[in-house]
Amino acid sequence: MALDLTSMQSLCVLRLSAIGDVCHAVAMVQAIARQYPHLKITWVIGKVEYQLVKHIDNIEFVIFDKSQGWRSYQQLRQQFKGRKFDVLLHMQVALRATIASLMIPAKIRIGFDRARAKEGQWLVTNQQVEPLATPHVLEGFMGFAKAVGVTDLTPHWHIPVPEADTQFAEVQITKHQKTLIICAAASKAERNWLPQRYAAIADYAIAKGYKVLLCGGPSALERQLATDIQSCSDNQIDDLVGKTTLTQLLALLKRASMVLAPDTGPAHMAVTQGTPVIGLYAHSNPGRTGPYTSLDHVVSVYPQMIKLQHQADVAWGTRAKGADLMSYIEVSEVEQMFDKLAATIN
Repeated sequence: MALDLTSMQSLCVLRLSAIGDVCHAVAMVQAIARQYPHLKITWVIGKVEYQLVKHIDNIEFVIFDKSQGWRSYQQLRQQFKGRKFDVLLHMQVALRATIASLMIPAKIRIGFDRARAKEGQWLVTNQQVEPLATPHVLEGFMGFAKAVGVTDLTPHWHIPVPEADTQFAEVQITKHQKTLIICAAASKAERNWLPQRYAAIADYAIAKGYKVLLCGGPSALERQLATDIQSCSDNQIDDLVGKTTLTQLLALLKRASMVLAPDTGPAHMAVTQGTPVIGLYAHSNPGRTGPYTSLDHVVSVYPQMIKLQHQADVAWGTRAKGADLMSYIEVSEVEQMFDKLAATIN
């Protein structure tokens, strides 16, 4: 079925999670909105992720709450009863997303190319994006914008933040105050750097005149990591882990001078705010999942880990495995990157 761009009136985006991927998807959705300002855009999104983007104008958000089990699919079907979209962008490779897509009526159903369309996605789409050999996730997402005729694929972000959250951030980080935010925790503990090494960088930054904030979510893992970093530091570090909403965190990241983080959502949130990120990578390829505008600032041992574990060339998205891989990132390497980045900041 051919896509008639001149008659396209409604478009649905299916991207449920996670925070970092939703940040990439925002750039793609807003690229579409710029080219087609009168297009009605609906976004099916996860409950947590919605809290980050809910203030974006001119997008209808439909929350998919996976905690509701099978009821979530029934609710989605009911939400779209009697509707039919011109285009569905099926942007999530996960079985729950494949099933959810069946609840979304659409004439054109665009998914990833066959090599990336896993978890049954290829069964529920009728068109595919162009294949890419070595894309960053964001570039892979932009393939969906290209598939509907968008010509300017340069990523831009506008994620509105309530004024109260901006004021909250202004209290924490005053004007002209050089600040390093450490978002120490990834979704899996093995992707976290060692607490004593985070503490060493915090102490290094403080000695250089920086204020240091610990930020992150409310999970027990993140709270414990923050406590461990505090106990290893020679200084009292401001700890906001679990004490901010996503939009408050976004406001803080915007005011920060730089961010230090492993492969985690807040690193990509910082990218949306134009804040440079020192990314720490061992398990995943930073060329694919690193902070998009700060790939030159990544400290990565991924190539060495992959070389140790595989004798031949591997696929672009191959992950290195092991619980201790992050320990191969040395404090001195991160200090050097901190100094390199600090020299560029006014």
